Amino acid sequence: MREIISTTKAPAAIGPYSQGVRAGGFIFFSGQIPIDPATGEVCNGDITAQAELVMSNMAALLEAAGVGFENIVKTTIFLTDLADFAAVNAVYGSRFTAEPPARSTVEVSALPKGVKIEIEVVALA
Repeated sequence: MREIISTTKAPAAIGPYSQGVRAGGFIFFSGQIPIDPATGEVCNGDITAQAELVMSNMAALLEAAGVGFENIVKTTIFLTDLADFAAVNAVYGSRFTAEPPARSTVEVSALPKGVKIEIEVVALA
């Protein structure tokens, strides 16, 4: 069985994908980029502002699925510049106070809409 997760409190999908899908005891969330869900505009702030917005968008999706950050078991962080890792890690770490999930962080050449960060997560349903 499969259930689509969606909310207007996070950016709408900008392509043929769902914000999240619950399947087999897990919830797979599409990568979140720093788009303000109220305006649809990209956050052009520094990496800290972009990371904060990504985590807020993820919080909205988790809430829509009826779970929280404590349910996340795996994250993947995509950065256009690994020099931003420390700033992103500070924002990211503030959401995981105990038993953080497994994580990968990779540098990529570009991300949608020219943003500096994208984070995708898998959570227990």
